[in-house]
Amino acid sequence: MEKLFEKFQQKIAHISTQFVRSSISAINWKARLIGIKGPRGVGKTTLMLQYIKLYLGENINSTLYVSLDDIWFSNNKLVDLAEDFVKRGGTHLFLDEVHKYPDWSQELKNIYDDHPMLQVVFTGSSLLEILNARADLSRRAVIYYMQGLSFREYLAIEQGVYFDPLQLETIIHDHSSLSAMVLKKIKPLQYFSQYLKNGYYPYYQEEADLYARRVEEVINMMLEIELPLLRQMDIGYIRKIKQLLLIIAESAPFIPNVSKISEKIGINRATLLSYLHYLQEIGLTRNLFRSASGISRLQKPDKIYLENTNLAYILGNANIGNVRETFFANQLDHQHQLLFPEKGDFLVDNEYVFEIGGKDKSAEQLRGIVNGFIAADDIEHGFLQKIPLWLFGFLY
Repeated sequence: MEKLFEKFQQKIAHISTQFVRSSISAINWKARLIGIKGPRGVGKTTLMLQYIKLYLGENINSTLYVSLDDIWFSNNKLVDLAEDFVKRGGTHLFLDEVHKYPDWSQELKNIYDDHPMLQVVFTGSSLLEILNARADLSRRAVIYYMQGLSFREYLAIEQGVYFDPLQLETIIHDHSSLSAMVLKKIKPLQYFSQYLKNGYYPYYQEEADLYARRVEEVINMMLEIELPLLRQMDIGYIRKIKQLLLIIAESAPFIPNVSKISEKIGINRATLLSYLHYLQEIGLTRNLFRSASGISRLQKPDKIYLENTNLAYILGNANIGNVRETFFANQLDHQHQLLFPEKGDFLVDNEYVFEIGGKDKSAEQLRGIVNGFIAADDIEHGFLQKIPLWLFGFLY
């Protein structure tokens, strides 16, 4: 265990708290068992270490962070680590990448039940099954989902200009005054296009010229390691799911023709629909349906987007119309329900219809819709139903 403590101290010493994501204040850190899910590369590990450094400094000797892919666990069990840690006065145990540890759910349940004075915080893949895991943790764990940087957070990192997150209803009803407030401090359109290209994953700052390559490596790790590990997918089928991802990327927003795609990549309908479901689960695509009722892994999506705009540039379809819609879907789907409406591009929370476009986009397609709005690119200020697209990047 001494080696694990030593590695933990090294990580804490090097973690920066200059910028901390607002997700840290959305988590109820008093809960006994906390899970943070999300796609690889969005900053789950950093958030956890920053919390320790900022709020547990006085309890650092009773705190331990470990990554469950550490070689130490090849000959040691998690439950034994927890028991030994508690005996030494441990009170806060942080577990990174639990999905890489066999029987993680059963051992977490045992730790929770056997050590009532120990708080456990864990991170895992967006594919992590909490509800359907062999040991049901849904009644014990408080689960949070984390995604990449919002445009608001990107501005804070790049320019040191901080704004509070906004509510959707506030943006809809007060977008003129909100835009004016932002424009007093910064020109958002000066940075918006760069964010769309390479500002979503927090590691974009580390080596900018290698960013696209790193994203591609992350995609490969998701498909080649996480999918087989967590969905028991035969590694031999990964080539077909990569082929499917590229088909989607080349024409997103993608309206799937299941018969044609099945024939093109040589898989049956049920398998194809499962693959479409997996790509969304792992955080590479976003499926849009006309109705929220009865959505299942075997239901055909009506429209498919890439998960974020950076993927659109890296995987090959940076058509501006696609990029705008992908941005809107990405920023809103984090906290709101999105459906594919009869008119317009998105139905939000079964209440608001949005059409996405450039500065000259008209409201013709929204004729007759009471709560119809345009999210328009390339404008600093909105007017009436037309709202600046960039402002929706302030939702989280």
